Amino acid sequence: MCNLYRMTSNAQAIAALFGVASGGRNLPAFHEIYPGHEAPVLLDASAPRLDVMRWGWPPFGQVKRPITNVRNLASPMWRAAIADPARRCLVPVTEFSEWSSEPDPVTGRKVKHWFALRDHPLFAFAGLWRPTPEGPRFAFLTCEANRVVGAVHPKAMPVILRPGEEAQRWLGADGEAAAALQCSFPDALMAKVTVDDPPPTQGTLL
Repeated sequence: MCNLYRMTSNAQAIAALFGVASGGRNLPAFHEIYPGHEAPVLLDASAPRLDVMRWGWPPFGQVKRPITNVRNLASPMWRAAIADPARRCLVPVTEFSEWSSEPDPVTGRKVKHWFALRDHPLFAFAGLWRPTPEGPRFAFLTCEANRVVGAVHPKAMPVILRPGEEAQRWLGADGEAAAALQCSFPDALMAKVTVDDPPPTQGTLL
């Protein structure tokens, strides 16, 4: 389960790379995005635009906490969202993290391991979103982990989409074609990276 990522690019770079309208929005660097934080997302294949939503799909049924990661698209709870292109989104990312399974023997704390793409400093997770009375909320898809991520977290990894055909298919294709993108990213195109600790305080959205 991925519960931490970064987006340190800017609105203009996101808009240019994914072919969307920034709407004149400016964004700070998001050094650590955790569940419950607001983060940028890209919406609507027919009129692509940059927006901001809170990470964490509202809980329902017996689920007590907001849902951050979506795995089983065959479940009735996700069928309507995956079938409707208007309910899909792209979640811009520069790096994402998985925690070590065992604590560091020196500090006694688990370690954050960061991952990025080799040839794309900016990419996206495949996301789903829904409106709520408190504002829109999103979650993103996960899939079987590849070897790079699986060495740290063998259970799952986010569904990663590169700008271009993959991203456009996620936003605009029918449900079956969109669901087919739920697969592991190639190992050769990924790498573990070193990420500096964030500044003492994180900026707010402008």
